[in-house]
Amino acid sequence: MEELKATPTEPVSMEQWEDQLAESLVGTELRRGELREGVILALKDGGLVIDIGSKRDGFVPREDLEDLENKTFNVGDHVNVIVTRFRDSDGNVELSVSQAMLQEDWIKAEKLREDESVYEALVLNANRGGLTVEFGHLRGFIPMSQLIGFSRIRQAAERHRRLRAMVGQSIMLKVIEVNRRRRRLILSQRAAAKEWRAARRRQLLEELEAGQVRRGRISQITDFGLFVNLGGLDGLVHISELSWGRIEDPRTVYHEGQRIKVKVLSVDRDRQRIALSIKALAPDPWETAPEKYEEGTLVEGKVTQVVDFGIFVELEPGVEGLLHNSELGDVEQRNELTAGEGILVKVIRVEPDRRRIGLSVRQVRRDEWEEWAAAKAAAAEAPSKAAVEEKFDETPEMDEDEFGLEPSDEVGEGENVDAVEVDEFELDETPLPEVVDDVEATEAIEEAASIVAESGKTVETEAAA
Repeated sequence: MEELKATPTEPVSMEQWEDQLAESLVGTELRRGELREGVILALKDGGLVIDIGSKRDGFVPREDLEDLENKTFNVGDHVNVIVTRFRDSDGNVELSVSQAMLQEDWIKAEKLREDESVYEALVLNANRGGLTVEFGHLRGFIPMSQLIGFSRIRQAAERHRRLRAMVGQSIMLKVIEVNRRRRRLILSQRAAAKEWRAARRRQLLEELEAGQVRRGRISQITDFGLFVNLGGLDGLVHISELSWGRIEDPRTVYHEGQRIKVKVLSVDRDRQRIALSIKALAPDPWETAPEKYEEGTLVEGKVTQVVDFGIFVELEPGVEGLLHNSELGDVEQRNELTAGEGILVKVIRVEPDRRRIGLSVRQVRRDEWEEWAAAKAAAAEAPSKAAVEEKFDETPEMDEDEFGLEPSDEVGEGENVDAVEVDEFELDETPLPEVVDDVEATEAIEEAASIVAESGKTVETEAAA
C-alpha cells in the first residue's frame, strides 16, 4: 500500500491569514483590486461609508479623497471604488475612489484605442522628447515624432521653443498605446489628424447632394479643369463647366489657393467622386439668345475657331454661331481670318433647341458694311483726339497752395497717388494711332468705305439679281 505523504506548503504570514479569513467572512465574490459601484451611506470626518453589496460596508479613508480636487460627495451618490483591503481597523472593507477613477481612465483609454476615436486634451508640460497631456486622472505622453509640423525643424532650440509654446493649448489626439502594468499611455496628433480627415470625408460625402452651392479652395489646376477642396474632399470642375464662354487654359483665369463658389452636379459615394460647376451659378445666355439674335440682326463677333467647313464666331460668352464657308464674302476671306479677330456678321438662322445660330458675311449689305467700318474708324480716332486735346491744353496749371489743398484732400491720407490711378483707370498699353486732323480723318473713312465696297461687289451683284 502506497504511503501517503503530506504536500509541503509555503508558510503563510499572519497578515495574509487575516486577509484570507476576512475575505471568507465578507464573501468570496470580492477580490482585491476589483472595481465596484457603491452607494454612499454616510459622510464621516474620517471618510465615506459605502454600500458595495457585500456582507460588510466599505469605507473610503479621507486620505484617499484629498487628491480629488473639486470633487464633492453626498449621501445617496453612486460612486465607483476599488477594493484595496478586506479589513480595516473597524472591520470594514477598505476602498479607494481615487484608484477607481484611475482605473476608469485606463478603461476609457483602452476603449479609445480599440475604437480608433479622436479626442481633445490639454497640454500640461513640455520636455525635450515631447508633450505631456491631461487624460482624466492620468497623464499621457506625445512623442515629438507624433506631433504635426516638427519633422522639418532641424534646430533643437526651435523645436523646444515650439513645444513650450504649445503648453496650455488643447489639441486633438488619438491613443496609440496603452500599457497599465508599465503605466504607459502614448498619444498621437498625427494619427488624430489623419483620422479626422477621413471622418470629415465620410461626413462630407453623406452631406453633399446635387444642387447644393458650396465654397471651396482651388487645390490643383490641370489642363482639363480645377480640383476644389470643399473642406476635406476634392471635387472636379471640368473645363467645360468653368464658364459659358470658351476657356482654353484654366491657368489664365484661376490660381491655386483661390477661394471660389461652386455648384454640386453629382456625387458618387462609392468612388468618392464629386462633379462641380462654376458656370451653373450664372444664367444660361441661351435663355435670352433667341430674343437678342433674331434673324436679320447685325452682330459684331469674335472669331474663336477656324475649321474645314467654316468659322465659329463668339457673339457673347457662351453663345457661338457658325459662319459656313458658303456664307463667306469670298474664298480668300477664310484664310485672312484668325482667332480673336473681330468680324461683322448677320444672323440668318436661330435654332434654340439645338443651341445653334447660323451666320453670314455674304448677306451683309454694302451700306451696313460702310456704317460699321465708319464706326470702327471713329472709335479708333477717339482716343487719339483726346490725347491731342490733353497735350495742347492751354489752361495754366494751378498750384495746390493757391487753393489751400493738401495731398490728403485729393487722395486718401496715407494712399499712394500712383496706386489710386492704376486702380481707377485700366491702363491700355496699345500704342495710339497717329494724330490726324478732321480732313485726314474724313479721307481715311472714305478710303475704308471704298475698300469695303470693293470686297462687297459680290453682295451687290446678288442683290441686283
